[in-house]
Amino acid sequence: MANLWAISDLHVGHRGNEGIVDEVWPTSPDDWLILAGDVCERTDQLDEVLTALAPRFEKVIWVPGNHELYTTSKDPMQVFGEARYDHLVEICRHHGVLTPEDPFPVFDDPDDPETAPVAIVPMFLLYDYSFRDEGLTTLQALARAKEKSVVATDEFLLSPEPYATRDAWCRARLEYTRRRLAALPAGTRTVLVNHWPLRREPTEVLFYPDFALWCGTVETADWHRTYNAEAAVYGHLHIPRTTWYDGVRFEEVSVGYPREWQERGLPEPLLRRILPAPAYTEESLGHYGVHFEVDPKYRDDPERFAAERAAAQERLSDRRVAARERIAERRAARESGAGRGGGPGDSGRSARAKESEK
Repeated sequence: MANLWAISDLHVGHRGNEGIVDEVWPTSPDDWLILAGDVCERTDQLDEVLTALAPRFEKVIWVPGNHELYTTSKDPMQVFGEARYDHLVEICRHHGVLTPEDPFPVFDDPDDPETAPVAIVPMFLLYDYSFRDEGLTTLQALARAKEKSVVATDEFLLSPEPYATRDAWCRARLEYTRRRLAALPAGTRTVLVNHWPLRREPTEVLFYPDFALWCGTVETADWHRTYNAEAAVYGHLHIPRTTWYDGVRFEEVSVGYPREWQERGLPEPLLRRILPAPAYTEESLGHYGVHFEVDPKYRDDPERFAAERAAAQERLSDRRVAARERIAERRAARESGAGRGGGPGDSGRSARAKESEK
C-alpha cells in the first residue's frame, strides 16, 4: 500500500538536527513524501538533503519555508527574494522534486480501491501580517510586537525583492495560486500544502502570540472548504499536532529546533501519514492534538499554561525595558563626558559609539 507522508522544519543546519534526514525512510517503495518547508537555510544544504531523500521515495514534493528564503552570508548563492525562490525551484527540479511551480500530482493507490485520486497542491503563499488583533493596523501590530521584543528574523533576512514588501509578495502568490486552483476540475479532492498555516487558530497556542503576524494570511481561512481539501499540511509553528476545522484535518508536521524536541521528544511518529487517512481522532489525541508527550502540568491544567505564558511575556517585556534604561544611561554618560570636554581618546570613543547607532 502506498502512503503519503509529510514532515517539515528539519532545520538541518542546526547542530543536533544533522542526523534527522537519516531517519526519514518510506515503509513502501511506492510511498510519497511532502517536505513542507524550512528544510534548511542554505542552497547547498537543500541540494544535499534532496540528494539523500529523492531516491528513497517514489515522489517528493517540496514547498519553501521562510528559512529557505533567507539569504545569509554563509550561503554560496547570494541571491535574494524571488530570484532566490526561483533558484530553489531549479535545485528541486534537478532532483525530480515537485514544487509549487509544477503541475499538481495526483496521489492514487491502485492497490487500495478505497483511496480515491487526490490532487496534492504544493503552495507558496507567505504571510501578510493579517493574523493580528482586530482594530490594529499592520504598523500598529508590528510596533506592539516590537515593544514586546517579538520580531521575526524574516524582517532582516527574507528579502521580498522585486516586491516592495513581504505582504505585497504574499498578495501576488495568493493571486497566482487561486488561478491554479480554479483550473482544477470541479469536485477534485485535494491535499493543500503550505509552510504557513491556512487558518489563524493554530497560532493560538504560541507562547508569544504576537509571532502570529509572521504565520499566514486570513485570505486562506476558507480554502480547505473552497478547494475540497481532504487535509491541509503545514509547519512553521514547531508544534507538531493535528486539529480539525469544519471536519477537515490540519496537520502541523514540524520537527523543530534541537532545544525544542530534545526536551519533549521527536514527533511520534517522525513522518506523519496524510493518506490514507490515519485512524486517530480529536478524542484520541486529546486537548491539544499534539504528537509528543505534553508536560502533565500543561496537559491537565490549561489555565496554568496560559498563566505561565503571560508571565513569560511579562518577563520579556521587563527585560526590554531594562535594556532601554541601560542604553539611555550609557548615552547620557557619553553626552555628559563630551559636554565636559573630555580628551582626544574620549572624543574618539564617543564618535565611534554614535556611528554604531546609525
